[in-house]
Amino acid sequence: QVQLAESGGGLVQAGGSLRLSCAVSGRTFSNSAMAWFRQAPGKEREFVGSIVPSGGITYYRDSVKGRFTISRDRAKNTLYLQMNSLKPEDTANYYCAAEPRGPWAGGSQWDYWGQGTQVTVSS
Repeated sequence: QVQLAESGGGLVQAGGSLRLSCAVSGRTFSNSAMAWFRQAPGKEREFVGSIVPSGGITYYRDSVKGRFTISRDRAKNTLYLQMNSLKPEDTANYYCAAEPRGPWAGGSQWDYWGQGTQVTVSS
């Protein structure tokens, strides 16, 4: 059974940092793009950023550019999201995803999803 398990969420003050991890088990996604999404209460899920299989190219939504960094360790089958200079508006449940059905950069259709990890940024 394929599982994507996010971890690393928590409560942080504005301006702080968190590093999220997404550990994959059951298969490898070394040949697949992967992505991070987030969903705040009462809002639609939104794309945060994505990364190509090699890890050499990333793509981000404008509001997190320069603050968030996606990386992956193919040997560990793990995806990461380093979040710096966090803002209260970054508060959301963060999800990782794998295997895009459409565009890897900004697309919303992915075949595999994790359960999410909560990030709360206090002002």
